[in-house]
Amino acid sequence: QVQLIESGGGLVQAGGSLRLSCAASGRYTMGWFRQTPGKEREVVVAISRSGESTYYATSVKGRFTSSRDNAKNTVYLQMNSLKPEDTAVYYCAASTYVSTVTSRYDYAYWGQGTQVTVSS
Repeated sequence: QVQLIESGGGLVQAGGSLRLSCAASGRYTMGWFRQTPGKEREVVVAISRSGESTYYATSVKGRFTSSRDNAKNTVYLQMNSLKPEDTAVYYCAASTYVSTVTSRYDYAYWGQGTQVTVSS
């Protein structure tokens, strides 16, 4: 059973920063997704199992950075210059694919989600 434990999140003013962490029980291609009420879950970042390849959604490119510590099986999402439209529940997810994948259907394992709220 794959376990994903998220931490971080919270309330921040626009322009501020937050850092999310996701500890996995093994090494996987990892994704960060977000979801707001009434909308589909969308990919924010996907990082390959090796960490050599990373995908960023256009909406976060240049503001968000993902990294991973494979010794700890942990991935991080550093979110800078946050905007109110970044407000969502953020989920980390694990995929058995080796390369970066961006469809939520390619991820079989999900964290519990953490709320990120950006006030204007």
